[in-house]
Amino acid sequence: MTSTGSADGRQVVRQPVEGECPECGARELARYPVLGTGGWYQAVKCQRCLRSVEREPWNRLGDADRDHADRALGPRSEARP
Repeated sequence: MTSTGSADGRQVVRQPVEGECPECGARELARYPVLGTGGWYQAVKCQRCLRSVEREPWNRLGDADRDHADRALGPRSEARP
């Protein structure tokens, strides 16, 4: 695992992932949390060209927070354009 820091001391832990980038062919994939327009995701990204190879919805506070939101607002649609 590798981690990258920011000016305020927070760190992102990147877990190496086996495989090859479909865009550039690099074997430098890593899984880590990212914030996108649809919220937080666990993404597998190429560390050379930054292409997203895979991503799944994620919540920084765990499933308990997502369950609370689903009860309050109804289930989210997983399909995004």
